[in-house]
Amino acid sequence: MTQTPTAPVAKPWIMGIAPYIPGRATSEDGRPVTKLSSNENPFGTPEAARAAYRDAAGELERYPDAAAADLRDALAAHYGIEADRIIYGTGSDEVLHLAAGTFAGVGDEIVFVRYGFAVYEIATRRVGAVPVVAPDADYATDVDAILAAVTERTRVVFVANPNNPTGTYTPRAEIARLHAALPSDVLLVIDQAYTEYLEPEDDDGALELARTQPNVLVTRTFSKIFGLAAERVGWGYGAAELIRAMHRIRAPFSFGIGAQRAAIAALGDDAFVRHSREHNRQWRAWFADQIAALGNAGLRAVPSKANFVLVLFEGALTAEVAYHALMAAGYATRWLPGQGLPHGLRITIGSEADMRAVLAVLRAEVEKAG
Repeated sequence: MTQTPTAPVAKPWIMGIAPYIPGRATSEDGRPVTKLSSNENPFGTPEAARAAYRDAAGELERYPDAAAADLRDALAAHYGIEADRIIYGTGSDEVLHLAAGTFAGVGDEIVFVRYGFAVYEIATRRVGAVPVVAPDADYATDVDAILAAVTERTRVVFVANPNNPTGTYTPRAEIARLHAALPSDVLLVIDQAYTEYLEPEDDDGALELARTQPNVLVTRTFSKIFGLAAERVGWGYGAAELIRAMHRIRAPFSFGIGAQRAAIAALGDDAFVRHSREHNRQWRAWFADQIAALGNAGLRAVPSKANFVLVLFEGALTAEVAYHALMAAGYATRWLPGQGLPHGLRITIGSEADMRAVLAVLRAEVEKAG
C-alpha cells in the first residue's frame, strides 16, 4: 500500500542535485585569508564603477528598470551587437539556468564536458533533464567526444571557453566545427565568463556565431575581469527568438540600480581591463613556469588562458595536503574533490606577492613530502 506523504516531497531530480560549494573566504578555524579560491580580480573594481554605485544610493526606494535598457545599450555599443538580442541575469549563472529551463525539460538531455563548470549539472537537473558528461582530452574540451554524446534527446550543449575549472581553451576552428556538426534544434551555449583574459588573436568567434546562427547563445559576466562579483551582473546574446523565449521565465528585477550603473561604468574603463589582463598574463605564465620546475615532484599546471591555474598533484605531495598547508599560511585555494579532481587545486592569479607566497608554500611542502 502506498503511504500518503505527511509533508511536501521534493521532486527526485531536485534531490539529485549536489549543491554548489563556493570558494572559501576564511580559514577552517575562521581566520581571514587571502582569497584565491573564486577567481576574483586582485585589483578590485574600477573606481568609476564604485562611484556610480555610490551615486545610486539616493534611489534605493525605486525599482530598477526591468528591461535594463541602459545596460543593454552600453553592451551593444561596446561589443557592436544588437541591444534587443541581449538578456541579462543575476550573474551569467542565471542566464545558464534560463537556457536550460527554456529549452530542456524532463527526459531531455544536456551535454557538457567532464571537468566543466559545476552550474551546468545543477541547471540540468533543476529542470528534470538528464546530464550527459562527455570525456575530456587531458582536461580540455574534446569536440569529438561531445558530438559522440549527442542523441535525438539532446536539447542543449554547454561549453565554457576558457573552461572552468581547468582554464583550457578551445580554438575558434574547433568551436566552429562543433557548431556545424550539431543538429539545428540543439542549442549551443558558449560560456565566456573568462573571455576578457584572452588575447585578441584567441577570439573563438562565439559572438559572430551567435549573431549569425539561430541556435547559439553566448553568456558573459561582470564578476571576473570587471571586478563586480558582489553585484552579480551577467548577460547573454543570441538570436532574437532565443532571447524572447528566455525572457518569458527571467525574473523581472535580477539586480539593482547600483549594479546596473556600476556595470556600465566598469565597461567603459578600458585601462582597468587592460591592466588586469596584462598582470594576469605575466603572473599566470610565471606561476605555470614555476610549477613546471616542480614537475619532478609530480606537480603539473594545466595550460590556462583564464585568471587561474589548475595545479595537479601527481606525486608524493597530495592536493589535500597542499590545500591545508596553503590555508594555514593564509591562502584559500579551491580543492575540487566534488568535481572529480581530488588531485587538483584551482589557484586564482593574485598579486605578485600572493603568487610568490603560494609558490614558497608549495616548494616547502614538496620538500617535506619528498
